[in-house]
Amino acid sequence: MSETANLADLVRDWDPPTVRTSRRVDPWPAAAFADLVDAAPPALGDGAPLPPLWHWFVLLEHPRTADLGEDGHPADGPLLPRVPGRRRMFAGGRFTQHAPIPFGAVLHGSSAVTSVTPKSGRSGEMLFVSVRQELRVGDDPAVVAVEEQDIVYRSEPDGAQRRVVPRPAGGEPEPDGAWRRRLGTGSVLLSRFSALTYNGHRIHHDHPYTTTVEGYPDLVVHGPLMALLALELPRVHAPADTVAEFGYRLTRPAFVPSTLVAAGDRDADDPGAATVAVAAEGVAPSLVATVRFR
Repeated sequence: MSETANLADLVRDWDPPTVRTSRRVDPWPAAAFADLVDAAPPALGDGAPLPPLWHWFVLLEHPRTADLGEDGHPADGPLLPRVPGRRRMFAGGRFTQHAPIPFGAVLHGSSAVTSVTPKSGRSGEMLFVSVRQELRVGDDPAVVAVEEQDIVYRSEPDGAQRRVVPRPAGGEPEPDGAWRRRLGTGSVLLSRFSALTYNGHRIHHDHPYTTTVEGYPDLVVHGPLMALLALELPRVHAPADTVAEFGYRLTRPAFVPSTLVAAGDRDADDPGAATVAVAAEGVAPSLVATVRFR
């Protein structure tokens, strides 16, 4: 039986539940993220709108230390597939906002797995899992936003040959666009972002583990950090416009030490949309995204 079939068998009867979380939209994490990336914070008073995807600082899980695996990620969980030697990669996502999420309100999230697909790729057999989260505010049953995340899992049990990911060669041009933003990266930045998002994954803060176990050349920049950096472009350069949709794809990891370059602009043929990208300086983009304005 092929490895793909084994992965398919492992998740054939997997029936993950819907996970619900609720928490007040507090201004402190938003101000902390703005300081993290040296940006001006949004209006933080009660009733002011939370910028798109900043709910990542609100609806956080806090697993017990005893429940973490070797990689610092939860060893088990209702939305995690039971894959031996599980390696997790964030592949991208989509976000649609119908109404504002105000500071001071109670935000409710309900998350469910919507698809599970075994595939074979250049790095071996993989499992693609999509998770959809619906967001509601207070006692209103209306959905104010929908987020979908695509996660890729590989199986790398004890004794399996470890992959090695080389550091990409430089010399690539920077992404195009009049909207531009640069952010230097290092272990301190990644550690602060991990703390802000309660992310214990060791590829972001443990250099020996990252290089010897996961096979990366250095600490890995968080995919969510690059997505949020991409959204800083319309927040700063198109403040009068409201982001209604944001779709992004992570094409390759970025590593420290590097300077991230975010760039983009409105589409010439459609001013209600924009194309943005984030790349480590001298490397092809790690994230490509599209934005639609309301």
